[in-house]
Amino acid sequence: MLEGYMLTTDEVCEILHISRNSLYPLLQDKRIRGFQQGRIWKVPKKSVEDYIVAMAELY
Repeated sequence: MLEGYMLTTDEVCEILHISRNSLYPLLQDKRIRGFQQGRIWKVPKKSVEDYIVAMAELY
């Protein structure tokens, strides 16, 4: 049911065409919602979609 619901940082970077160095501040500032399991970030797909919509509305 939730298959593909969570994304890795590599997947988020690929979707947004950004580097990890650009992604981590977005996660830390909560512009993209996610959580850490140990050192690994997990990002809900919806959070990335919401970020894309928010950025599109700025333009």
